[in-house]
Amino acid sequence: MRDELSVFVPEQSDADPVRRAQIQMKKPQAKRFYTEVTVEPEGDAFAVKLDGRAVKTPGKKPLALPTRAAAELVADEWRAQVEIINPENMPATRLANTAIDAVADQAEAVFEDIVRYSGSDLLCYRADGPQELVERQQERWDPVLAWLAGTHSARFILVEGVIHQEQPAEAVAAFATALQTERSPLALSCLHVVTTITGSAMLTLALRDRHLTLEEVWALAHLDEDWTDEHWGVDPEAEARRAKRFSEIAAAAAMLEALRVTD
Repeated sequence: MRDELSVFVPEQSDADPVRRAQIQMKKPQAKRFYTEVTVEPEGDAFAVKLDGRAVKTPGKKPLALPTRAAAELVADEWRAQVEIINPENMPATRLANTAIDAVADQAEAVFEDIVRYSGSDLLCYRADGPQELVERQQERWDPVLAWLAGTHSARFILVEGVIHQEQPAEAVAAFATALQTERSPLALSCLHVVTTITGSAMLTLALRDRHLTLEEVWALAHLDEDWTDEHWGVDPEAEARRAKRFSEIAAAAAMLEALRVTD
C-alpha cells in the first residue's frame, strides 16, 4: 500500500513556496487506491484520512484543517474521485496544501500582497469610453467603493485609463485594518485566490464581509469582459478558461464560509 498519498510527493520544485505547492499538485495522475474517506479530530484541527491513514501534503505535513466543515470540503473532493485521482478537480485540496506548505511560512507577505492590490484595484481604474461602458462601471462599481468608505473608512480615488496613480496612504491603511483579522494561513490563501482571480482586493473584502455574494463578485469582476462579449461575441476558449477560474474562486469562497463554522 502506498505511503500516505505519495501520489502528490513532488518530483520538481520551485524557489517560490506558493508556486512549489502548485507544481506539486500537478504530478501525473494515479489510480484511486482507497475506499473510505473520513474526517477525524486531531488536537485542535481536523485531519482528512484515507482508510484510516493520514493524508499528507506535498511537503509531507498532515492535511489537517481548523474546522470540521473545512476538512469536509477537502474530504468530499477525495470521495468524488472515481478511478483516477485528478488534482485538477480538487481546488479545495490545493488551497489547503498551499496554506499548509507555503502560506504558513509567509503569512505576512501574503497579507501585504492582498493589501497591495487595493492600491491598484480593478474598481478604481475606469474606462474613458465608450459612454455605455463608463456608465455601467459607475452604476455597478461605485456602490462598492461607497460601501468601503462608509463601512471601513477606506476612501480611494478613481483613475481614468490605465496609467497607475498612487492611492492615498490613509485609504490603503484603512483597507489593511479592515483585513487585519484574517491571519490564518488558510483564510489568507482563500482571500489571495479571490483577489488574484478578480483583480480586486475590494471585491474580496466585500465577499469576506458578506456584503456581496460570490455571484455578485464574479459579475462585477467581469463587467468589462461581459461588455466586450455583448458587442463582439463570446470566445469559446476564453469561456472555458473563465469556467476554470470560477471553480477556483468558488472553492475559495466555500472554504471561507467553512472556516466560520465551528462545532
